[in-house]
Amino acid sequence: MSSPDSGTPRHHRPVPYADLAKLIDAATDGTDTSRAEVAATTAALVVAAGRERGAEGQLVDLADTVGIDTLAELWRHADAVSLAGVLWVMYVLRQWCRTQAEEVALLWRAGAPYAPADAVVAGVADGADPESVRRVADDVLNGAYGGDFAVALERAAAFFRVIAAGRRETAGTDLEQRTAQLTLADRNDRTAADLRTSAAFWRAGQLH
Repeated sequence: MSSPDSGTPRHHRPVPYADLAKLIDAATDGTDTSRAEVAATTAALVVAAGRERGAEGQLVDLADTVGIDTLAELWRHADAVSLAGVLWVMYVLRQWCRTQAEEVALLWRAGAPYAPADAVVAGVADGADPESVRRVADDVLNGAYGGDFAVALERAAAFFRVIAAGRRETAGTDLEQRTAQLTLADRNDRTAADLRTSAAFWRAGQLH
């Protein structure tokens, strides 16, 4: 999946912990801690804010508010099977679906026939136009905060598996382009596997 644009405009709609510096302070109590500890604690605070305060609609826009680059600084290097790691993946997925929706829709349409069960789980509307893929990325995050967190992770995993199938189907014959697409497909599949494992950990109360 393409990396998000780190120049995303920073809007100023109110969200819980709108000032992310204050969130980090709350997470660390102003003490020196490791990057992993900050990632884990801030991720837990964000999830708690969304799930306990019913603020999922606002927290879906968190990357718009603080900037995707700020979330990257917090969570990008977290373990893939961790709360911070899966939040990062879901926000990057939303960013990608918003900024490159045509590309995502094309890959989805190419991959869905080869991963029909995953296509149903992910829940992209028939036809998979750009608006549909934008909507499902928002729905996944809304589900993470306002519904069953494990189900949201499984939907995201299914989405990545369909995209991986689409990359393989559209890889073409040019060696360089094909190699790049197949590498990305493998990466998408690994991300899907990490999300599925994380869903199992969440259900067991072990995703931190």
